[in-house]
Amino acid sequence: MEAGLPDKALQSSPATGIVHLGLGAFFRAFGCVYVADAMAASGVDWGIVGVSLRSPTTRDALRAQDWKYTAVSLAENNVVPRQINVLNDVLVAPEDPMAVLAVMVDPAVKIVSLTVTEKGYCHNPATGTLNPDHPDVQHDLTHDLPVSAIGFLVGALQRRRAAGIAPFTVLSCDNLPENGCVVRGVVLDMARRIDPGLADWIAAEGRFPCTMVDRITPATTKDDIARVATLTGVKDAAPVMHEPFSQWAIEDDFVGGERPDLAAAGAEMVADVTAHEHMKLRMLNGTHSALAYTGYLAGHETIDQTISDPVFATFARALWAEIIPAVTPPDSVILDVYADTLFERYADPAIQHRTWQIAMDGSQKLPQRLLGTLRENIAAGRPSPCLYLAVAAWMRYASGTDESGQPIDVRDPLAEQLRGAAGIDDTPADIVAAILSMREIFDEDLAGQLAEPVTQAAQQLWTKGARQSAQEVTV
Repeated sequence: MEAGLPDKALQSSPATGIVHLGLGAFFRAFGCVYVADAMAASGVDWGIVGVSLRSPTTRDALRAQDWKYTAVSLAENNVVPRQINVLNDVLVAPEDPMAVLAVMVDPAVKIVSLTVTEKGYCHNPATGTLNPDHPDVQHDLTHDLPVSAIGFLVGALQRRRAAGIAPFTVLSCDNLPENGCVVRGVVLDMARRIDPGLADWIAAEGRFPCTMVDRITPATTKDDIARVATLTGVKDAAPVMHEPFSQWAIEDDFVGGERPDLAAAGAEMVADVTAHEHMKLRMLNGTHSALAYTGYLAGHETIDQTISDPVFATFARALWAEIIPAVTPPDSVILDVYADTLFERYADPAIQHRTWQIAMDGSQKLPQRLLGTLRENIAAGRPSPCLYLAVAAWMRYASGTDESGQPIDVRDPLAEQLRGAAGIDDTPADIVAAILSMREIFDEDLAGQLAEPVTQAAQQLWTKGARQSAQEVTV
């Protein structure tokens, strides 16, 4: 079998125009593909330098391949591999933070994009504001070389201002409502604590467009790597797997109007992405999380296994019935049809998206995926029994013990506090009360409104289990 990817000598690297913070599987299966298509359509280079903020794993895998990799579109009867050649380098921030800052300050770099997950914004999920007590924030406020994504953005913008270079556009590609507004807010807050003049310059000259991103991207496994080698005849240490569907809505507001021709690549360049992001965050991400927690507790390893269970198929439909009244659709979108499309995507057996993977970082995800909908439904007097059960299922999952009494490997920035909410003799009501008191997630007003219905759902869940509870709540 041939080592590395083919045609290395025949393919030149495109000139760099983008730095991406948080180069994981999602952006390589999504953003890099759009940029590759945009370059092909326009003939203009927008090469990408990726940055890993934590681990060298991706860099080490890609370096021997000259930064090229395979993106594999997975459908039940159609598997399509494609080589992606937009990366020029991958830097590992902890190894050389100055190198990261240097490339971000390069005048040729017009965009710095991010997929750092919700927790990477060092913010309070309940409010969307910078968390000044976050250890990474405290470090970045007192050291020249940052460790957080926000610290790198501020540090690079500070150096560009000092050098008389225009700011880059900051393009968030994370699942946050008004993600551009969130990253703008935390950047300005950190900048203001360092230099008020810097914050004023960023506010006046910088651009932080909001976006909505959508492509299901399961984690790559050893079996996937072997499958790609069989498909292509080439050994690729870092392929990415993704569903055929993708959607990218982008607020068309870039510094100097400089950006790839993303519309030619299929992105929707719009004046306001609010309707797109609310629809996706609530209808896709909200149900994805609800199915991940209930499905995991019921013993289902993947989303397609969960949705193929008739109980959870009915539960998903009932969730959408509760969510749709709280969603204003984008133009020309029929929400019931969108829900049908989501159901089909979830049911695709080619996409082995693990419930455990989706369940990660729930404390950071719940406010935008479930709690916003619940807040609006409560205000409108609309019943939400399935959403309450979903919140209770997250609490059961996050407390660290499954329905068989076995430990759950909970990955969450607040994992220790969440586990501490479940004492040995605590009742479901005690656990709900303890978690609802966590102001990083629930504000006091919403916590009070959720106390009774989520406690009732939790008592049912702890007594009858996730599957029976999901069945009973949809009757």
